[in-house]
Amino acid sequence: MSRFERLEKIVDKDSINKINNSAVLVLGIGGVGGYVVESLVRSGIGTVIIVDKDRVDETNINRQIIALDSTIGKNKVDVFEERIHDINPNCKVIKINDFIGKDNIDILFKEPIDFLVDACDTTSTKIMVMEECLRRKIKFITSMGTGNKFHPELLEITDIRKTVNDPLAKIIRKYVKDNKINDKIMVLSSREVPVHIGDRVVGSTSCVPPVAGLLIASYIINSIINK
Repeated sequence: MSRFERLEKIVDKDSINKINNSAVLVLGIGGVGGYVVESLVRSGIGTVIIVDKDRVDETNINRQIIALDSTIGKNKVDVFEERIHDINPNCKVIKINDFIGKDNIDILFKEPIDFLVDACDTTSTKIMVMEECLRRKIKFITSMGTGNKFHPELLEITDIRKTVNDPLAKIIRKYVKDNKINDKIMVLSSREVPVHIGDRVVGSTSCVPPVAGLLIASYIINSIINK
């Protein structure tokens, strides 16, 4: 018996080996990124690099997989490391407990990676990560906004140029156009018009961010298998 026996029923041995030998970095392990990590680990990914400076907060409980009464106040990377090893002790975990900005962005690329997932909340960091991945020819996907959205069925993975009704994607789309970036920029975005709540605090559900994370994880696993 194997913990990945059910996956092995539908994926050939060569594909399993590709997954086992791949390394994925996930920047931001909250609502979206947390479910990316969860699904990748349960798919047998060999190495996961998790990047987040935050601690688990009570307000995370409605949407983040590691947010529990028992984890409030703990570093997210520490909680996730323990969870990952509880799922698959053979998965290599590298933790980066830091905010990423222009002064330390190189830390993301110290280890060899096959794929980078940007699930952070900071627009300037998203742009820097995109530029670095393009420059270094590293495969990546960026999560756009899932806040103030209510319908997970309207999520999709697409090129940034095809996004609609996403305020964050609009900023990135303009940057790509203004800087004449011709490469494909694959993103997770929602076609849903955001709910207007008239508040600076962004609302969220227990459905949209997790589904976004699972879609990204699926995209990565399929990309690894088909490379």
